[in-house]
Parts: sequence; C-alpha cells; structure tokens
Amino acid sequence: MDKRYKILIVDDDNFLIDMYALKFSQSGFDVETALGPDIALEKLRGRVPDILLLDIVMPQMDGFELLEKVNKQGLTKGVCTIILSNRGQQSDVERGKELGAAGYIVKASATPSEVIEQVLEIVKKRS
Repeated sequence: MDKRYKILIVDDDNFLIDMYALKFSQSGFDVETALGPDIALEKLRGRVPDILLLDIVMPQMDGFELLEKVNKQGLTKGVCTIILSNRGQQSDVERGKELGAAGYIVKASATPSEVIEQVLEIVKKRS
C-alpha cells in the first residue's frame, strides 16, 4: 500500500468492529471506529477519513439513513464510501450506489482479508 489510508469503520457490533479494526490496522490503515451512526456523525464532523466502511443494519438509524444525512450535510465530500453489510439484495446494492457508495461488500461472502483486498481495489478504481 503506497498511501496510509484513514478509514472509519461504522457498525453496531462490538466484536466485528474490533476484528475489522485489528485487521485494517495490521494492513497499514489508520483506523477509527464508530459503534453506531450517532458516533459516526460526530467523528465525520471532526476528522474526515479517506474511506468510510459502513454497515446497513443498525438500530435507531440504518446505514442508508446515515448516508443520506452525511450527504445532505456535505460530510463525505471526497470520501470513498463502501458498504459492508449482510444484506446483499440487488435493491440494497442499488440504493447504496444511488447514495454515492463506491462499493458494496457482503460480509457473509468475504473473509476479513478479502474485505481489505476489496476495499483497496475500490479505492484504487476511484483515484
């Protein structure tokens, strides 16, 4: 990896956040995490990451609603948003794209190492 990317991982599952944070930091990423959408909003108002890795199924506000909100507030300009979810229906993938997501990874069909590879591929395609 030529550049040290800043990634913000948003999920409501502590175990998954910790696991992905560890894997991404071991791969040379500068990792921040947000346990849920409210914390993610706060962090996006402070320091904008290069990559936003976002779960869809979360209580209070799902990932799509969070994306709508950050888009309206202009908090993700220049950020490569990638959805990482267990919901893999085509309608979800399309909705993600409509909201500006550069990629969509289905958790159940990718190991953490494959998730990192896919994230890097998506980021390279965008730049």
